[in-house]
Order: sequence, then C-alpha cells, then structure tokens
Amino acid sequence: MDASDTDLKKDLDATLHARRDLGDDYDSALVDSFMEKVDQRLDSAVERRVRRQLAEQQLVVARGAQQPQSADSWGERFGFAVITLILAIPLSAIAAVQTGLAGLVVSWLGIVGVNAAQAYRGTLRLRPDRPASDWEE
Repeated sequence: MDASDTDLKKDLDATLHARRDLGDDYDSALVDSFMEKVDQRLDSAVERRVRRQLAEQQLVVARGAQQPQSADSWGERFGFAVITLILAIPLSAIAAVQTGLAGLVVSWLGIVGVNAAQAYRGTLRLRPDRPASDWEE
C-alpha cells in the first residue's frame, strides 16, 4: 500500500465520521466531496503515466536520431575505395615484379573482389526487409 492509498483511506474514514456527525442530510455532499478527491487522484495517476510514456517515446526517438551512421554510408564506402586504391599501387608493383602479368592480374582481382564485397555488404544493410547481420534478428 503506497502513500496515496493511505491518504485515500484516511479521507474515506473522515468522510464516514463526518456522515455520522452530520447525519443523512449531507450524504450527497460528502459523497461528491470524496469522489472529487478520488477523481483528482486518478487524474494525477493517469497524467503521470501518460507523461512517463511520452518521455519514453521521446527517448526512443532521440536515441534513434542520435545513432551513428552505419558503416555503409557514402563517405565511408568512398574512403574504403580510396584506401584500397592507394594500397593497390605497391601491391601491383610487388606482384608485377615478382610474378609478372599473372601476379598483377591476381592482385587486381583481389582488390576488385574486396571492393565488390564491401559494396555488396552495403547493399544488404540498405535493404529494410533484411537485417544487417544474423546477430540483429
């Protein structure tokens, strides 16, 4: 039993004692007064509950807006492509010197494959009907 329940019980006891003291003539006034107190308590409880739910919804919306961009944003994909192309220069040189044209072709297939895998991974995350990974189901 919380404090509001004990206060309401005290109010009911006071109303019943007043009824005994005042008689039957004041029944409707006493009942109306007690019901107003009950209505006020119900209204305040409902208002607290509504405020709490609104605050929770606003928090969910705020958290959703503040989430960092996913790894498939255009800037990060562009950065990934630039880094792989920068790294492709020494890899191409090493592959061409060590094994010739075959090594150069293999290294560039690897570079294109890595970029294709990154692009495919990004398109999976962009689809709303599919989770980004099996862990997010």
